[in-house]
Amino acid sequence: MKGTQTSTRNTGAATGAAEEQADGFTDEERDAIKQRAQELRAAGRRGPRAAKPDPEVEVLAKIAEMEDADRVLAERLHAVIRAAAPDLSPKLWYGMPAYAEAGKVLCFFQSAQKFKTRYATLGFSDPARLDEGTMWPTSYALTKLTPADETLIAELIKKAIG
Repeated sequence: MKGTQTSTRNTGAATGAAEEQADGFTDEERDAIKQRAQELRAAGRRGPRAAKPDPEVEVLAKIAEMEDADRVLAERLHAVIRAAAPDLSPKLWYGMPAYAEAGKVLCFFQSAQKFKTRYATLGFSDPARLDEGTMWPTSYALTKLTPADETLIAELIKKAIG
């Protein structure tokens, strides 16, 4: 039995929101996908004996490029994560700071400014061992970080590592 597929791409002269809906991705999401593709290409171009750039330097450089509010959050979050779990490897993931265990991204920061959202987020991916019952959060909205928030984040990072 043959299935039929139709393209959702808008073939008219529409632009902006109509085009974003037709493609399914916003401009910011497309940019993040392109950045991830560049990250993968760069990793593939480096041979096994080639000198690899320091991923922490790359993450800190990306954080330094952020606008003030996101930069302050990302800097504090980076310090909290590195202190709580020094064995996690910082890396860029979709152009954003992320922290990996055994090569798999455990948690990541998403800038509010980059994605034009109300707040930045700290997200956890599948390898994070945060399972609790049948439902648990995998993303946290961040507007500022208090000392209590930092303590909670450090505890979440430690729990995620298991």
